[in-house]
Amino acid sequence: MTQPLIVDLDGTLIHTDMLHESALKVLRERPWATLCIPVWLARGKAVLKQRLADQSRFDPGSLPYNEELLVWLRQQKETGRRLVLCTASDQSIAQAIADHLQLFDDVMASDGITNLSGSNKAEALTARYADTGFVYVGNCDKDLPVWRVAHSAVVVNGANGLSDKTRALCDIEHEFPLRPRGPLTWLRVIRAHQWLKNLLLFIPMIAAHQVSDLNTWLSLTLAFVAFSLCASAVYITNDLLDLESDRLHPRKRFRPFASGLLPAWQGVLLMPVLLAAGLAMAFLVSVAFVQWLLLYLALTCAYSFGLKRLMLVDCLTLAMLYTLRIIAGTAAASLDLSFWLLAESVFLFLSLAFVKRYAELALQSQSGADKAHGRGYYISDAPLIQTLGVTSGYVAVVVLALYLNSNEVLELYRNPTLVWAAIPFMLFWISWMWMQASRGNMHDDPLVFAVKDKASLLAGLGFAMVLVIGSVA
Repeated sequence: MTQPLIVDLDGTLIHTDMLHESALKVLRERPWATLCIPVWLARGKAVLKQRLADQSRFDPGSLPYNEELLVWLRQQKETGRRLVLCTASDQSIAQAIADHLQLFDDVMASDGITNLSGSNKAEALTARYADTGFVYVGNCDKDLPVWRVAHSAVVVNGANGLSDKTRALCDIEHEFPLRPRGPLTWLRVIRAHQWLKNLLLFIPMIAAHQVSDLNTWLSLTLAFVAFSLCASAVYITNDLLDLESDRLHPRKRFRPFASGLLPAWQGVLLMPVLLAAGLAMAFLVSVAFVQWLLLYLALTCAYSFGLKRLMLVDCLTLAMLYTLRIIAGTAAASLDLSFWLLAESVFLFLSLAFVKRYAELALQSQSGADKAHGRGYYISDAPLIQTLGVTSGYVAVVVLALYLNSNEVLELYRNPTLVWAAIPFMLFWISWMWMQASRGNMHDDPLVFAVKDKASLLAGLGFAMVLVIGSVA
């Protein structure tokens, strides 16, 4: 007689842990409820899991399933083998997943009294399958007590010599290797490519023609690293709070946490380390820079916890976050804040924020959705978003034109008339970005797209050359 397959859930059937998922979902949707977590935990882990499950709802269809394992399980099911989902997650969560997959004959899970993990799971399975024995499908050291009493094992995503430990306890029927994780995975976690945005810190120095001051360069370099570390902490926080939304996005679902390539708890640990390192470095720059950095962090937290779901407010917030980089760069370089630079930043980055949102709506429309998940927009809003974005971009060009007619230009440039040649480059770039967005070629982040786009780079080079020639000619 073929022994039934007992399948673990967290880290085995799915590339994530539902306890962590539930806690993060409660943190996002009911942050005040997280204050009860120590009280629930004091009453036992099973109580904690049940209360978190009661406080949060999830879409079982959006979870990162182990597709290779699912294919194999379906093949086993077709041979007539009995499949049982047995997990330490709460019963309500396990049952919802089983109902979604329509694959399992039975479900065993934690019930608010017993935490069905380790030795508890081993005892429950031994009692239920004393006559037939069972084959257990697991993924970590916590499953070793179960494998000790199992007929044989299926090892999934095994790491740190788990297969050898398991083989010492029972035969291994099948193995599914751990997905490879390298340095590139961690670069994706901290989104190192997004650090390009923090080059905006150097704009005030360049605009004020202070590029020959070595002390300013040193301060801004420290500021760049500090801002980048703090920004990475923010990106990780966003990824952890947006797991469900990201999994429904055509591109974002491949992010390390959304796809389950890395467990969420590692992000929870890494985030405060990056934040502390960034703030410590910021204090080496100046107190004024720290103040602007803290304002940036506060605004990003507000964005993550609610502003991103508010129509139009989200784009205004994104524009402010870009502009805050320039203001922080002014503080780091000990320069006076220019009204013209501030006005130009607000309208230009508002246009880019609308580009970002328009590109996301266009991409999600291809999947047949009528509303952007986790955002305050309907797909039908795309034409209006496009109009608002193009208008904001052209207002930025008007601000630039007014600036070129100001007294500041007469003081900074030897040939102010020549600097007017920068206007066509700006007009071209704004129009080009929106053309690319309209054609569906835009990356989710327009600045990341711009640094990879040849036309954008040539426009930027032409713009910079005009300013340099106007300064020295």
